[in-house]
Amino acid sequence: MRRKARQRWIAFGSALALLVLAGIQYLHDRRQAPGPLLDLEPASITSVKLTLPGHPAETYRRHDGHWWQADGGRADDGRLQELTEIAQAPVVAWRSASAFDARKIGLAPPVAQLELDGRTLDFGTTAVTGPLRYVRVGARIALVPLRYTPRPANRGAERVH
Repeated sequence: MRRKARQRWIAFGSALALLVLAGIQYLHDRRQAPGPLLDLEPASITSVKLTLPGHPAETYRRHDGHWWQADGGRADDGRLQELTEIAQAPVVAWRSASAFDARKIGLAPPVAQLELDGRTLDFGTTAVTGPLRYVRVGARIALVPLRYTPRPANRGAERVH
């Protein structure tokens, strides 16, 4: 019986050690995670400006729980929610802007420029390493999933009456 009890204690101790190591690794990974593009909550954003080459600049303000175009017309709340959610896009990696030639990654000029409450995001080309896009945020460049790329308004459906 002593031998079986000892084997159980060894198995229990090994399992406990593995759980502790997994917890330490999880905490380490969380501390090393790059985080989101901006420290803004999408629901708190009240102004959006989107500039895309070949399209007129789009400026929006949120008030009374809805989005409005600069000219006073209602905007598509769903589309503006998509644009504001870009603030929380998960960053795969951050690098210094000086590590890149802005022309080579589509940031001179940017493919798109999104301003959320005065914070500017410049969107570049897609990365050759995967389905990611370069995004300049101040003096840093992030790699984010392509789905967080701003798109032009569908002009026929933009105005909501």
